[in-house]
Amino acid sequence: MLWRITLLLGLSVAAMAAPVPPGKDPMPSVMWQFYQQRMLGDAPFVFDDKVLLEVPPFAEDARQVPIQVDARAYAGQVQKIVAWAELNPIPRIFTFVPGERVQPLVAIRIRVEQATPIRAAVLTKDGVWHVGSAWVDAAGGGCTAPSVVRAQVGWEDRLGQIHAGRFRHAGASRLRLRVDHPMDNGLVGGIPEFFLNQAELRDAAGKPLATLELFPAVSENPTISLEVEGHDEARLWLRDNNGNEFEADF
Repeated sequence: MLWRITLLLGLSVAAMAAPVPPGKDPMPSVMWQFYQQRMLGDAPFVFDDKVLLEVPPFAEDARQVPIQVDARAYAGQVQKIVAWAELNPIPRIFTFVPGERVQPLVAIRIRVEQATPIRAAVLTKDGVWHVGSAWVDAAGGGCTAPSVVRAQVGWEDRLGQIHAGRFRHAGASRLRLRVDHPMDNGLVGGIPEFFLNQAELRDAAGKPLATLELFPAVSENPTISLEVEGHDEARLWLRDNNGNEFEADF
């Protein structure tokens, strides 16, 4: 009897340690294995169409490409979400850590340098990455084009101005904002990196509800949308890599 229990226990442990079959890559890319190791490490992953990654089929303006990552199929299980554009010179887009009251959904605008696969990887509490994929076609140049913001007179006076709105539906609220910021990525000659790199959604008492790390792939004057449960007051705090801080109430 004892050997049967030992055998069953051994089989159970082996099953738990078995690798997760990732499935077929829906967006084959020569860069996938490189970014898999760089972004996900040695953790198990699966290509998962439950992670909805919405992008336009063609980027009419490669400097302002809207994307939305929707992992609400795994609501309550998400530890963090990372997103990147595989063929961009600066691939990382964001890392998002939603709290209990914030849905695992982010909409944002990015730059793309050329046609590229976009990936969003969702880490669930079981330690598995769920990877959503999409393809955006583009004429190119969005990452190396001169800044439109810097060409506008008086842009320094508007730096950090936040235009925010809150849209209620059912038991949740969609928070949407646009921040006046050049989001310089360092790829244009003579202009160093100058971009928003941290954001935190807080409740009325200042308790963090979610955190968002941004990278220079995000577009100029970035727009960000989040979804939070309930209709209580919320505040978004942002900081750029020069230490400037900005806040908006919802």
